[in-house]
Amino acid sequence: MLQISASHAQTGLAARGRVTAWLAALALLALAPGGVQAQGVQAAQGAQEEAGMVKVSKGPVIIERGSQRLTASVGAKVLAQDRVVTGAGGSVGIALRDNTLLTAGPNSVLELNKFSFDSTTNTGQIDANVKRGTLSVISGKIAKNSPDGVVFTAPGMTLGVRGTEFVVDAGQPLEQ
Repeated sequence: MLQISASHAQTGLAARGRVTAWLAALALLALAPGGVQAQGVQAAQGAQEEAGMVKVSKGPVIIERGSQRLTASVGAKVLAQDRVVTGAGGSVGIALRDNTLLTAGPNSVLELNKFSFDSTTNTGQIDANVKRGTLSVISGKIAKNSPDGVVFTAPGMTLGVRGTEFVVDAGQPLEQ
């Protein structure tokens, strides 16, 4: 099973309001007696780490982020733990922060379970799953510098990446 997920940038005043409220809450916690434990802040940030950006979007493509269903338009941010779904005539190209390039074809479901990237050391982790459909991958800096940190899975298989290009065809599942 190959897991790939994409993050989508939310736009508009509502999204800015949520970010502002979240930052204000963190500031209040930091000022509280005892402050905020760094581990808790890292966990909150890690769950929403920006993985990359939609560079090409054609036809019906959505990003599922929790209970939200967002249009995957060009420029949309892809976050760790996002799910990208393409429709019958849809396809999407995503550039991850480490320069890994992902291209999902029609009728695909990609889940990005984990993504982390340290731009100073060019190391990190990608854990992705292709539930259905096709995915083309051109690996980036993480695969070059942390090859054990890159894992793609699809029904019946796991692929470790060692700096290469590959295509995964997960076909159609028996049930969703």
